[in-house]
Amino acid sequence: MSRAVLLPVAGGAAALLIVGFVIGAVGAAMLGRDAFLPVPQVHLAPQPIACLGGTMAGTACEGGFAVTNTLLSAWATTLVILLVFVGGTRAMRLVPGRLQSLIEMLIEALYGFITSVAGERNGRRFFPLLMTIFLFVAFNAWMALLPIYPSVGFTAPGADHVTTHLFRSAGTDVNMPLALALVSFAFVEIWGLRVHGIGYLREFVRLGGLFGGLRRLNPGQIFYGLVDAAIGLLELLSHLIRLLSFTFRLFGNMLAGEIVLFMVTFLVIFLAPIAFYFLEILVGGVQALIFTGLSLVFAVMAVAPHAAHDEEHHADAAHEAAR
Repeated sequence: MSRAVLLPVAGGAAALLIVGFVIGAVGAAMLGRDAFLPVPQVHLAPQPIACLGGTMAGTACEGGFAVTNTLLSAWATTLVILLVFVGGTRAMRLVPGRLQSLIEMLIEALYGFITSVAGERNGRRFFPLLMTIFLFVAFNAWMALLPIYPSVGFTAPGADHVTTHLFRSAGTDVNMPLALALVSFAFVEIWGLRVHGIGYLREFVRLGGLFGGLRRLNPGQIFYGLVDAAIGLLELLSHLIRLLSFTFRLFGNMLAGEIVLFMVTFLVIFLAPIAFYFLEILVGGVQALIFTGLSLVFAVMAVAPHAAHDEEHHADAAHEAAR
């Protein structure tokens, strides 16, 4: 960029930054006047915008199914993903166009990542679900940065600003991260059962050593059997705790990003929020990759041979030989 173009651009950016600072909350407080924008309000609970089969009573749905702004956002995200992939693969060509190239590059990158961790056979098994989770989390986070999300909605009687947003990122509603965590948890356990059969449950119910010690009246084996049983309970607890860690990791990061954007825009209206928008683009992709990567690691652990079973058999053989 030439100097003749760079100077006007830099001057315009500096002017916007100064104006945004002056009319924002910081400048308004310094000058002793009201801020240009209203104080942002963050709602932890999703807000109903329609009531199917019932009636809206104020901000509540009575006698029907409440369509919330986060649910509408999830539907919109699903629709956009379908349109992108249908549009990119409807007329596939040997020499791909831009959209087809982008889709192929994304699929190849994620497929390569999954197979590098899980191997070719398990990678093919895990790929459809993990790809879906990645796309949904990423697209949902990126679409929430569109101007329509914070600016379009409904105004309560007597209010002078939007009080109920039409769209709100589904990641800021704890129900969506919890639903994704439940799906990931269920498929991981199903894959483990499909590979190991009913023996997969022996990872959690380790009573063989305890029962063997009771049959032989061997105090040492009873003690180690109790320890092994406790390890099984801890393993079961660790699987259940994944639901909480998955849910609140994604929910916390998405909600924190929304709050940061609201507050920065309120404090300095122009230009400064752009840097945080780029940061949220990065955060959305990172959170999608983390959720997908952890699901992948847990799936690989579920289908891998369980060394604990072999150790249990070796322990029984050792106790028998000592006896």
